[in-house]
Amino acid sequence: MTPNDTPEKQNISISRDSLSDGTIYPALIMNALSTVRYPGTGKNIVEMKMVEDDLRIAGLHVSFTLIFDKPTDPFMKSMVKACEAAIHAYVNHDVEVEIKTKTLQAPRPDLPDLLPGVKNIIAVSSGKGGVGKSTVAANLAIALARLGFRVGLLDCDIFGPSIPKMFGIEDARPYSDRIDGRDLIIPVEQFGIKVLSIGFFVDPGQATIWRGGMASNALKQLIGDAHWGDLDYFILDTPPGTSDIHLTLVQTIPLTGAVIVSTPQAVALADARKGINMYQNEKISVPILGLVENMSWFTPAEHPEEKYYLFGRDGVGQLASEMNVPLLGQIPVVQSICQSGDDGMPAALHPEQPTGQAFMQLAARVVTQTDRRNAEQAPTTVVQMKG
Repeated sequence: MTPNDTPEKQNISISRDSLSDGTIYPALIMNALSTVRYPGTGKNIVEMKMVEDDLRIAGLHVSFTLIFDKPTDPFMKSMVKACEAAIHAYVNHDVEVEIKTKTLQAPRPDLPDLLPGVKNIIAVSSGKGGVGKSTVAANLAIALARLGFRVGLLDCDIFGPSIPKMFGIEDARPYSDRIDGRDLIIPVEQFGIKVLSIGFFVDPGQATIWRGGMASNALKQLIGDAHWGDLDYFILDTPPGTSDIHLTLVQTIPLTGAVIVSTPQAVALADARKGINMYQNEKISVPILGLVENMSWFTPAEHPEEKYYLFGRDGVGQLASEMNVPLLGQIPVVQSICQSGDDGMPAALHPEQPTGQAFMQLAARVVTQTDRRNAEQAPTTVVQMKG
């Protein structure tokens, strides 16, 4: 269906005198439908070939099918009502109208077919912003890829996406391809990782002013309307806190586990507890794979053997012991981490350097904990929550 494939213009002048014998003719129905315009284009639905060639008339019963491009078309319900109103207004108010809908694109599949090729889905989370969660997520993804795994990375921070800059792909514009009857977004590939972010689709200089429902729907599209293919690890860089986005994730896909990132100081640890509690809530029940302490100490480039504990010492390790979860790694504060992220070349690309080594060790421990979790616990199911 394309707006350019237009038949000869319909005569939409309808006379009730033609109904004097009570008979309803196909031309009358089509003329009535030609008064209905699709909001997306301003053209009428007959002109756009949105009316399937299955019009049936039996006395005062009329049935036909409307064709839409996608199952998520926002005007679907309103178009059905508009067609009913047009037939009642221009043909006969007593006509019983039956309208079916179909889409040219296959609907988004339900679980377990939503991400059939993805083995492990891991959310990287933090209770507090500014603790380096996205840095950890980006470097964890790269380190896993360097270990030989197939990796995808989804930037779930709808309002503050940072992954495109960290990967040096801010100008990337994903395209879509038709696969198995669906138009799917093709993730951008960088450093051997499949990457998607809302940052690819919005103006980076403009604030994203969306209500929670709009952000959640955008996230669902990035998950379910993209061609992720076969992945060993699907890393989700989630926004800080406990928000609608987190609920959308656990209600849309079964998370294998969560990795919580925090810095050592008390205020960050208090928020990290909240993040842990969210995933461990009995209604959610997502396993905690472990904690990562970021900014553990500062090491001057000139004196790599020295450690200065700027934000306290072993705070995340103590929290891990208290919450009975593993401490997966400690990442030092090194200027090169920040600089490499700003330059689009994350530290894990350089495993010969101390920070690169730290992220490689983190990835190895995540793999160990994921394997242990899969061996000892049943697969996570999506969360069913009301209200």
